[in-house]
Amino acid sequence: MDERGEPMIGVHVKEDGTNNATVTDIEGNYTLYNIKNASSKLIFTYIGYKTYEVIVGKTTLYNVQMEQDSQGLEEVVVVGYGAQKRESVIGAISTVRPAALQVNQTRTISNALAGQIAGVVAVQRSGEPGYDSSEFWIRGMNTFGASSNPLVLVDGIERDINSISAEEIESFSILKDASATAVYGVRGANGVILVQTKKGQLGKPRVTAKADFGVSNPTQLPKFVDGARYMEITNEAFILSGLTPTFTQQQIDNTRNKVDSDLFPDVNWIDAITRKNAPSMRASLDVNGGSELIRYSLIVSYFGEQGMFVRDKSQSYDNTLGTNRYNVRSNVDINLTKSTIMSVSIGGYIYNRQEPESTEHILNNTFEQSPIAHPIIYSNGQLPKNQSRFNPWAEVTQRGYRKRFESSIQSTVSLEQDMEAIWSPLKGLKAKGIFSFDNWSWTTQDRNRFPTYYWATGRDEEGNLITNIINEGDEFLGYGRGGGGNRTMYMEAQLNYNRRFGVHGVDGLFLFNMRDYVNSDAGSAILSLPYRNQGIAGRLAYNYDDKYFAEFNFGYNGSENFKKGYRFGFFPSVAIGWLITNEPFMQNVTSSLSKLKIRGSVGKVGNDKISNDRRFAYLSTIEQNGDYRYGWTANNEYTGYREGEFGIPDLTWETATKVNGGIEIGLWNSINIQADYFKEYRNNIFMERRSIPEIAGFSRAPWANYGKVENQGIDMSLEINRDLTKDLFISFRGNFTYAKNKITEIDEAESLKNTTRSQTGQSLNQHYGLIVERLFTPDDFSDIDNYVLKEDIPKQFGVVKPGDIKYLDIDDDGIVTDLDKCPIGKPWIPEIVYGFGSSIRYKQFDISFFFQGSANFTNMIGGSGFIPGSGAGAFANIYTNADDRWTPEDPYNQNVFWPRLSNYNNDNNTKESTWWLRNSSFLRLKNAEIGYTLPKKWQRAMRMRNARVFARGTNLLTISGFDMWDPEIGSNNGLKYPNSRIYSMGFEVTF
Repeated sequence: MDERGEPMIGVHVKEDGTNNATVTDIEGNYTLYNIKNASSKLIFTYIGYKTYEVIVGKTTLYNVQMEQDSQGLEEVVVVGYGAQKRESVIGAISTVRPAALQVNQTRTISNALAGQIAGVVAVQRSGEPGYDSSEFWIRGMNTFGASSNPLVLVDGIERDINSISAEEIESFSILKDASATAVYGVRGANGVILVQTKKGQLGKPRVTAKADFGVSNPTQLPKFVDGARYMEITNEAFILSGLTPTFTQQQIDNTRNKVDSDLFPDVNWIDAITRKNAPSMRASLDVNGGSELIRYSLIVSYFGEQGMFVRDKSQSYDNTLGTNRYNVRSNVDINLTKSTIMSVSIGGYIYNRQEPESTEHILNNTFEQSPIAHPIIYSNGQLPKNQSRFNPWAEVTQRGYRKRFESSIQSTVSLEQDMEAIWSPLKGLKAKGIFSFDNWSWTTQDRNRFPTYYWATGRDEEGNLITNIINEGDEFLGYGRGGGGNRTMYMEAQLNYNRRFGVHGVDGLFLFNMRDYVNSDAGSAILSLPYRNQGIAGRLAYNYDDKYFAEFNFGYNGSENFKKGYRFGFFPSVAIGWLITNEPFMQNVTSSLSKLKIRGSVGKVGNDKISNDRRFAYLSTIEQNGDYRYGWTANNEYTGYREGEFGIPDLTWETATKVNGGIEIGLWNSINIQADYFKEYRNNIFMERRSIPEIAGFSRAPWANYGKVENQGIDMSLEINRDLTKDLFISFRGNFTYAKNKITEIDEAESLKNTTRSQTGQSLNQHYGLIVERLFTPDDFSDIDNYVLKEDIPKQFGVVKPGDIKYLDIDDDGIVTDLDKCPIGKPWIPEIVYGFGSSIRYKQFDISFFFQGSANFTNMIGGSGFIPGSGAGAFANIYTNADDRWTPEDPYNQNVFWPRLSNYNNDNNTKESTWWLRNSSFLRLKNAEIGYTLPKKWQRAMRMRNARVFARGTNLLTISGFDMWDPEIGSNNGLKYPNSRIYSMGFEVTF
């Protein structure tokens, strides 16, 4: 039974040293036959609870009350190529319970990482179905080279983290420092994510069914003014540009009064192409069970969602934006003998996506099309279109559709042998071999057409609309197709040694692996060749009396990108730890200070990725160089060739030296605190040289190991779990990550290094722009009528007027140019990511919430037609905050959003500068949920192990100083597919 006296289902009961085991049933009962003797020991285990042991003796009935293990000392943590007890882990490793990844209502697991795990920096730039995956980095970005993304291993195989469903996950670990990642050698520099899928457990079959149904809508979309206000503001822009207003008062009144919607349209194009709510659904079936001979796990899941675009149901085809994904995974473990286990894992997915056309294209056209250009559709049923613009509604509903189909198969077979069964002196030694084959393929079908568009010029005497054909369209849908894919083979052989000698514990690992990857989408013969790497790795860990820990890890790996002699590298790391609370002098305080551990590590890892798909970088390439014609008629033609990529014989991998120090604190067996300080020195970053003169004769800049970046910060987590009463349980968890990087070396001309435009010493992804002093006022002009600036004011960009932006002359040369740009604001990747939440359970009711936030990042807004009126009345919408602008009536007002309006893109006012830089920090209510668990007696009556109903929401609230659109998407004008707010209801039942 648990701490509340309720029966526990599925507790594993085993006779120590034997395969004699069972699990408790729905009433918490168990029966174990054929006990050896009275001195046998029974071991009771259950995830999240402390292991309970008892000697059989002469008693035949044992009632056991399990105790929650909030410290998780007995919990096994997945580490590189193995697993360790949490108390012996001295690397910087963060874990998250799979349940935390399952509450997010989106398709991709990466969208659940931000704020959930200390050390992970993540941003979701789009909510578009199928393309909504988050970008994420472990401890921030630390290179400007080809790849800063972490290595993701699913069941030990390199795979896409978004290729599996959250329901498949049994454990999720983030490896952050060198001691945890050194075994991955040239692939471990950016950190490693280890995902283990669910394995079969002993006991009768347990079947869990889950489903939830919901609706989604955009978190935030830009808002634009109506047609009449659009014309008024545009007229003002013309007047401030010294021109006559382009719209008459009669046009404005007719539009405002909706006199004729065909000839005086007023369209909110955002509303025209989007719907309020779109349906979504998730469902899964989990079957798990087994015996000592065979254990099995089968998980089938489905996820479906539709997008926010509308559909014209009068069309015979369905072009709704949406996705459907079906995942399946089967893991089977078979005891071939008492000491030999064979494991077979087969998983994969089928993915279907449909879209009307490129959403980015549609949304950009939506911004460019003014509300008065034309109606959505003429009253006579014809499609309107301006000659040089688009009809966004027609783009969404009338142009046909595209379908994309993906399928993936992931297979792994492993064989593990306990060597003690072969020869008793080999106790503690296990041998394991793994072979994996993965295949991924995709196809597309394009069924598009171009409809016939018209333009209305007026009405005839009978009031009929007079239209002319603008573009002659297609009568039928066309057809196009595409396809491709890739396949991967992986082999691994390893020896693991784990044994205890009194107070001495030894853990060892040695392995060899090979990987072969073929890209069927390759665009050249070089890229079509198999990508191969191989290497060895090892670990030696020592534990003295569960108090002092030391560990040595290494990876010795090779990469195809480098020539012989530079191809293989050795990547070592060392770590030490001290579990202070296991010291005898600490026993009097362990009731309050239940855990205190300090640890530190240092080591090297590498990265062999090169940008622009460059392969075999030590070899030069030959490429075509156009045609050469000769003869007096120039009819003789030959193709020319030249040296393309220049081979660099001594090119080698990037190297990251990582230093980490951490502390873990447990209080009153209910509070866990973990904090780490880290610093990384990234050297030999791959880059194309920038400072080589043209006279050197290179057609392309050669590559070099030239760059250096430093990255440092802290990450920490707090978890509290407490039973306040028998019926009331409360938990709290939070984490914080801060990572700041600095470029210490990059190939720049010496003359550039001494300017404000230099990248050396600045952060990766740093904004560069002009510094704004203020807006010009009438006092800045010696001749206000001719807009002549006073002599002591630096010349700006073109002719400036009161209300235009005044920039600082950084180099003090009397004129503001692009040479006056300097680092401004924060990078566009967050330097701070954090999250916090709580769960409360009272009897059968539970409620939980989780907030996620990002800080220390900025976004540059702007672009063509961004400033109100600059589209000259022909294109571009106007945002609803247009009234927050400079006006001639208040020429000294500096507290405005918009500078002086003009009917064109004012070169001076559209420069990237501090005026348009916006703090994008935000705090989001990421998830909230309320649930009800059926009473145990009801469940037992229906032969259920668990039954719960719930209602939940995702992205419910966003708090930010920037309110024009969702700050996380990083758009310069907001016309990007927004993240989704989702409301859903569902159930979970286990039999």
